[in-house]
Amino acid sequence: MDPHRHDPLWTPHDRRQHPRLPDRRRSRRAHPDPLGRRRSRPRRLIDTPARVARSYRELFAGYEVDPREYLERTFQEVGGYDELVILKDIRFVSFCEHHMLPVVGKAHVAYLPTDRVVGISKLARVVRGFARRLQIQEKMTADIARTIHEVLRPEGVGVIIEAEHSCMTMRGVDVPGASLITSHLIGVVRDDPRTREEFMRLARG
Repeated sequence: MDPHRHDPLWTPHDRRQHPRLPDRRRSRRAHPDPLGRRRSRPRRLIDTPARVARSYRELFAGYEVDPREYLERTFQEVGGYDELVILKDIRFVSFCEHHMLPVVGKAHVAYLPTDRVVGISKLARVVRGFARRLQIQEKMTADIARTIHEVLRPEGVGVIIEAEHSCMTMRGVDVPGASLITSHLIGVVRDDPRTREEFMRLARG
C-alpha cells in the first residue's frame, strides 16, 4: 500500500527526493570516513554510520505510514455530543526540509464532529505521522487539517502549530527563542466567528 496515495501534494519528484532509507551497508558507503583512514578511526566512531541509519529510520518513519489510516476506526456512541473536540499540546519533532535541522514544537488539533468521533490518541498519531518527515510547517499544518476533514467529515477542523526552527535559532539569523505559529481552519471553525473564537481561546488557554 502506497502511504502517499492520498497526498495531493506528493509527486514522483518527491519520491526521488526521499528514497528508501539506507540499511547498514548503504549507510557505511554513504558516510565514509571523512579522513579516509578507517583503520585509524577511533573505535567509538566505527559504528556511527549504522547508528545514523537507525536514527534516520526512526526520525523519518512518517514516510512509511499513511496518517489517514489512523482515523479509519471511529465511534458513533457519542451521546449527542456536538461540541468541539480539542487535543492540545501534542509535542512533536520534525526536520526542516531546507537544512535538515530539527523543528521542535506542539500542535493543537480540534474538530466539530457530526455523528462519530475518533480515539484521541489517533489525533496525536496523525500529527506524528506528518511530523516524522522532512517538512515545511505551513504544509504540515494544512496536511493535518485536510486529512482529518477528508476522513472524518466533521463540520469543521482547526489546527494550530507552534514550533522553534533550529535553522534560524542556531544558525543563519541566529535568534534563539523565536517560534513560528501557523494555523489552518476548515468549515465552521473558519466560517463561524463564535466557533473560531472558541477554538482559539481553548487552544491557547
